[in-house]
Amino acid sequence: MGCAVILRAMTRDPMAARIQGQIDAPASKRRYVRSLFGRIAGRYDLTNDLMSMGRHRVWKRLALGLAEIRPGHVVLDLAAGTGDFAIRAAKNAGASTVIAADLTWEMMVAGKSRPEAEGVQWTQCDATDLPFPDQSIDRVLVGYGLRNFPDLNWCIGEIRRCLTPGGRFVSLDFGRAEPEWLDHWYLKYLDVSTSVAGWVLHRDVESYRYIPESLRQYPAQRGVTELMQRHGFVRCGHIDLVFGAMAINFGQAPG
Repeated sequence: MGCAVILRAMTRDPMAARIQGQIDAPASKRRYVRSLFGRIAGRYDLTNDLMSMGRHRVWKRLALGLAEIRPGHVVLDLAAGTGDFAIRAAKNAGASTVIAADLTWEMMVAGKSRPEAEGVQWTQCDATDLPFPDQSIDRVLVGYGLRNFPDLNWCIGEIRRCLTPGGRFVSLDFGRAEPEWLDHWYLKYLDVSTSVAGWVLHRDVESYRYIPESLRQYPAQRGVTELMQRHGFVRCGHIDLVFGAMAINFGQAPG
């Protein structure tokens, strides 16, 4: 029965159209994302491990290395989910203040329950209106979050506003593969694999079909680099992982 549900989902264009309709506008995307991540919070970490075959841990270590966190830094893990970046920054990088911020309360509850989360400060907030003073954050880390922002351009501006002179912004997220033929099959693979993951973990095919649909709207690593440059970031760039299927974006506030 499970296979039949998945196959119906894969041949039913209305599912993709419904998701796209929910994430086309900032207000509806905010509601959709908050509801979606509230539903999957309990198994979010397990899903990351299964879908990446554990490689997300390696990629996060690489992203943290690019951030070059130093003792005394104030670090913000934005769209933190269960706080993976925040925990790593607090335990391994030696930051003095680590804040995990997320829109979804259920995600933060799951993160706070992790025994290694001691020392992390948690705050619920919207990335379009960060509750931090100008130039108050030394490092901003985002793990699989940029695609979820209701207004990516505006949110990158908010990150830029909060960074201290010389502060760094590093993001790990899904990317778009190259060449084009590979990207086509990569998206098809995501359509199938996320449907399977949604059914197996939540009995809800749509719960992870959001990933490829959000990726189809996302400017991906090259577009994010361009947006960062428009907002005044310097030393911007990206590192492609797995032929660009994953990517790390990075940049620095001038000063």
